[in-house]
Amino acid sequence: MQNVTLRKMTPAEYRAATEHREAESVRVLSRLMPQDLAQERVRRGTARYLPDGPDTAGHHLVTAQNEAGEAVGNAWIGPDPAQTSGTSNAALLYDINVFEPFRRRGYGSAILAAAEQLVAREGKAALALNVVGDNEAAIALYRRSGYTVTSMSMHKNI
Repeated sequence: MQNVTLRKMTPAEYRAATEHREAESVRVLSRLMPQDLAQERVRRGTARYLPDGPDTAGHHLVTAQNEAGEAVGNAWIGPDPAQTSGTSNAALLYDINVFEPFRRRGYGSAILAAAEQLVAREGKAALALNVVGDNEAAIALYRRSGYTVTSMSMHKNI
């Protein structure tokens, strides 16, 4: 298994990660609504959950580096908005990304494990995440890493 260390994203890395995350979110939401509405919804979500960008309290926007010091991916970890109490014992993995040249080499598992360690150091007992239903590679990664389905939402165009 690969090893990575997590460090805070630089401003440029944050901008690139946000652009990538928002584009992917718009792509998925555009299946359910017009693209312009999807773009607005995604932008509102970023503004709501990250009002201070990479400096938003309680959120970790991190770049994963391999042992050679190369940036291999990134992640966004923060409070789970589904938890109603301010003393929630769970965190949410909002986003995880392995950069194209490093995919299929074990870095997804390494970034996920590092995120779990970060959450555990903060005293959290669980890490939740959401995954798009047709992202088979991500689903397989999460299952291999011990994640189980806790909820499922389905949709059919008619």
